[in-house]
Amino acid sequence: MLPPVVSFKKIHRNFTTTIFTRKLKLILPQPILVTASSKGFQGRFFVKKHAKTHGIQPVLTDKIPAIMLRRMDLHLNFTAFADLLAAMKLRLIALLAALPVLLGLPAAAENTNALETLWRFWLPGGGAESSAALAPDGTIYQGTFRGWLIALTPQGEVKWQFKAGREIKSSPAVADDGTIYFGSRDRNFYALTPTGKLKWKFATGAWVDASPAIAADGTVYFTSWDKFCYALTPAGNLKWKFATSNVMVSSPAVATDGTIYFGSHDKFFYALSPAGKLIWKFTTGGEIDSSPAIGADGTVYFSSTDGNFYALHPDGTAVWQLHTGSYTASSPVLDEAGNIYLSLNQNQASLSRDGKIRWQRGTDVPVDVSPVVAANGNEYFSLPWLRLGGYNRTGEYQWEFHVRENNLQASPNLDAAGVIYTSGGQSLFALRPRTNAAPLANSSWPMWRANARHTGRVEK
Repeated sequence: MLPPVVSFKKIHRNFTTTIFTRKLKLILPQPILVTASSKGFQGRFFVKKHAKTHGIQPVLTDKIPAIMLRRMDLHLNFTAFADLLAAMKLRLIALLAALPVLLGLPAAAENTNALETLWRFWLPGGGAESSAALAPDGTIYQGTFRGWLIALTPQGEVKWQFKAGREIKSSPAVADDGTIYFGSRDRNFYALTPTGKLKWKFATGAWVDASPAIAADGTVYFTSWDKFCYALTPAGNLKWKFATSNVMVSSPAVATDGTIYFGSHDKFFYALSPAGKLIWKFTTGGEIDSSPAIGADGTVYFSSTDGNFYALHPDGTAVWQLHTGSYTASSPVLDEAGNIYLSLNQNQASLSRDGKIRWQRGTDVPVDVSPVVAANGNEYFSLPWLRLGGYNRTGEYQWEFHVRENNLQASPNLDAAGVIYTSGGQSLFALRPRTNAAPLANSSWPMWRANARHTGRVEK
């Protein structure tokens, strides 16, 4: 079988790159640069935001002068194709779920022994990188890459659907009064009522991919590609905005004292007061895509694309720093003992609270999403290419759930009955372990965005 033919087209206007495979079109959120010499192309790709090579050397089929560069065709095998995308730290939209089928790879069969599928909801238009949020009444809120915010009953029935102007990559957050907050690539930030009616929307200057955090007083914080961190009242009025010097996709985290933490592509990690004043900023060597987690003692954990994982005191001084070599955007979560779980390139990993690696387990390709920790000590990871995996607290593999034609691209959620909600290329699944089902771990940050409502705030 011939490898897929991949074409890259550089588009500066909207900062996207279109990748074509035989029958597949993917829209990726950053341009690609190719260097040239007097002898032609060097054959290495550079990602503009990193300004460094990732060592992938495809075979060029067109040798045209650099000044005339408009299009190139590359022959990549499946592994090289996945490595290229992973090195670029890019996530794929829903159609990538069909890639194994298009390339003639075998479809995985569902493991019916470990998990019970309670229901499966087919996402309209396909595609979700947004993690589902859960309201106290059991309502599930799911954003899609086609711009739909969908509310489902605990039985998987549609309550209502709301259409934003463009893709929703931001995971929704549910406030104490039931208001649902989320951002969109139409450059707006939204607030909906529990019945799906628009309360208000707030215009920003660029995409809002980050997920919001909700403070105890109801203030909503979020970051944007326009380089600002925003604070809005529950009524949608601007309280303040704080400027950084580069785009932001890191979602804010709110500590018990109200301090707001987040990272930026300007390589700094920030701490702001509730009034929007800079308390401190911490320098790293790379862009910060991941979102922070906050320990019960106030320690702040985050990773940077400089290959390091950081633990900081609330005053901004370092507790420890561990070089992992990871360039992925996985955000950490914590169990009751303060142990840390996240994905490091092609490994699922656990670190001790003092920065030692407890265990690592390999995956097929790098992973960006975050796991969830259950009260029984098990951790659930969305694994690349069609799988959800369960590990125990010592890293032993417990089970693996396979789905057909779905790339699980979002961090899973977990309700009080131990039901796991995970979304992917085409569907949202409700799954329950047949044995030993358990709710969230009783820690300060057991999952992406801290809790099932995704408030991004320490509540324990």
